[in-house]
Amino acid sequence: MTALLLLPLLLPFALPALARRALARLTPVVALWALTACAVVLAGCSLAALGSFVLIGLFKVPLFAALGELVRPLRTASDLVVLPAAATSVGVLAVCGWTLVRSVLRQTRAFRVARTRARRGPTAGDLCVVDSSRPDAYALPGRPHRIVVTTAMLRSLDGAEREALFAHERAHNDGGHHYFLAAAELAAHCHPALRPVRESIRLAAERAADEAAAARVGDRKLTARAIARAALAGHATRTERPDFVAAATSGPVPQRVQALLAAPRAPRTGRTIAALLLACTAVSCAASVAGTADFHHRVEIAQGDETP
Repeated sequence: MTALLLLPLLLPFALPALARRALARLTPVVALWALTACAVVLAGCSLAALGSFVLIGLFKVPLFAALGELVRPLRTASDLVVLPAAATSVGVLAVCGWTLVRSVLRQTRAFRVARTRARRGPTAGDLCVVDSSRPDAYALPGRPHRIVVTTAMLRSLDGAEREALFAHERAHNDGGHHYFLAAAELAAHCHPALRPVRESIRLAAERAADEAAAARVGDRKLTARAIARAALAGHATRTERPDFVAAATSGPVPQRVQALLAAPRAPRTGRTIAALLLACTAVSCAASVAGTADFHHRVEIAQGDETP
C-alpha cells in the first residue's frame, strides 16, 4: 500500500521533461490539451495519496482509531515509515492550501480590477481601449469576453500589426485558454514538480494563439513582427492581471517568433511522447486508486467487517 501511494507523489517529477518534448513534437493545440489534462490528473492523484497518508497516520492514534471504530490494529508498514509520512503529508497539504488560497485571493482581486478598467474604457465590439501610458494588450475572459488594449500599445504598432495582435487575443478567448491556464495554476499549487509545467502550458496556449492569428491574417511574418514589437513595447510594463489571463507579450517571445518565421516542415510524429504522457497519467491513476482501495480494505478488516 505504501509503495503504491508513493508512486503518485513521484511521477509528477517526470512531467516537466515530457512537457518540453511535447511542445516540440505535438501541435500547440494538442500539446495544450494533453499537458493540461496530465497535470490536473497528476495533481489530483498526488493529493489523494497525501490524504491517504494523513488518514493512515491518524488511525495510528488511539483517539482516532476509536472514532473510526477500529477493533483491531490497522495493518500497515512500520510506524517509523508511516508516522513521518503522515506528518510530512499534513505539512505539505497545509502549505498547498495556504498558497492556493493566497493565489485565489490575489487573482480574484486582479481580475476585478481588470474588469473594472475594461468597463470604463470605450468599446467597439469585443475590443476595449484603455487610456494608459503603459503598452499592454490581453484577452480578458468573462461575460462578455474582451480584448483589452492600451492607447500606448496602439501607438506602438501600425494598422496591420494591430489586426494581427487582435487576432491573437481573440484566439485566446475563442479557445478558452483561460481555463487551461487556471487549471495549470491550480495544479502548480498541488505539487512542486508541476510548477515548471505551468509555464509549458502557457507557452502551448500562446503558440496555439500564434498559429490561429497567423491563419486568420494570412501572414506568418506579419504575425511574428506584431508579437515581437508588442513584446518589446510592453517588456517594462508591470501589470496586475491574473495569471490565467493570456497575453501576446507573455511567454518566451523569441521562441514563439522563431516558430512563426521557420519554414514549414513535415509534421513530426508525436506518438511516443503522447504514449509516455498517457502512461504517466494512467500509472498514477492506477496506483492512487489501488492504494486507496487497499487502505479502505485494511480499515474494514481493522473494523472487524471483513476477515484478514
